[in-house]
Amino acid sequence: MKRQIIDTIAAYETIIIHRHVRPDPDAYGSQLGLKELILANYPEKKVFAVGDHDASLTFMAQPDQVLDDVYEHALVIVTDTANTERVDDQRYTKGKMMIKIDHHPNDDAYGDLLWVETTASSCSEMIYELYEEGKEVANWQLSDTAARLLFAGIVGDTGRFQFPSTTAKTFKVAADLITYDFDRNQIFDGMYEMEQKLLNLQGYIYQNFTMDEYGAAHVKLTKELLAEHDIVPSEASLLVGCLGSVKGICSWVVFIEEEDQIRVRLRSKGPIINTLAKEFNGGGHPLASGATAYSWKEADDVIERLQEICKAYH
Repeated sequence: MKRQIIDTIAAYETIIIHRHVRPDPDAYGSQLGLKELILANYPEKKVFAVGDHDASLTFMAQPDQVLDDVYEHALVIVTDTANTERVDDQRYTKGKMMIKIDHHPNDDAYGDLLWVETTASSCSEMIYELYEEGKEVANWQLSDTAARLLFAGIVGDTGRFQFPSTTAKTFKVAADLITYDFDRNQIFDGMYEMEQKLLNLQGYIYQNFTMDEYGAAHVKLTKELLAEHDIVPSEASLLVGCLGSVKGICSWVVFIEEEDQIRVRLRSKGPIINTLAKEFNGGGHPLASGATAYSWKEADDVIERLQEICKAYH
């Protein structure tokens, strides 16, 4: 499949790369890293990365603006996006051909070519694998800019190499990437430095989360609370992992209220929770998933189900 993707990339003059809404570092890393990889080897091609920009990821790069008519004869590649509803910029269907590259469970098998590798730590790791294949068959080179973006994506989706998805291959890829010329400190600062207001909210989470005897935990961040801290929902999402340092925690959910819905952020240290996410309009990885609730009553239903899952796990 990698060979087919490389041949297809070589055949198209215009390539437009999409990723998922509410992007994280791996979404930017895989999307923009792929863009830079293609441009490094085919500088004559027109390659664009599209989608709404998230200001918290400015330290990585910024997406492009593309007019509708550019899609007419273009190859569209969608990275790090499990299902079509989550593709940022719904013009992704308007190209001549579409490729899906992803590491989430393949519940929505869209695209003309699909490369899904659920054992990969991140989609950025998969783009590096694509580079390795391209190096072998077409003498591809990897630029410093592409290496920087892929490294940031891997760091983001592995939680600085702490998550179980991190494999020996992941460390080998990271070891190669850090031989390129980029500032790792700038990446770590951009990814993990926090404004004081966000640290204050993190303190609120630590003081107000609830955990039962089986390690099922939750905390609710209401619109009013976020406004009080001068924080928008996308910023609050950066704190989802912080409860992972709590001793005895098994699985947890952070509810982040938006104007018309409640974002459900699920994390786990053992129990499979993407099945729970699917029950509530979501999905994701076995140990890291997202869903949507439309009332606090529905949020309470999520808590009840999570408690059942953690109890059964024990």
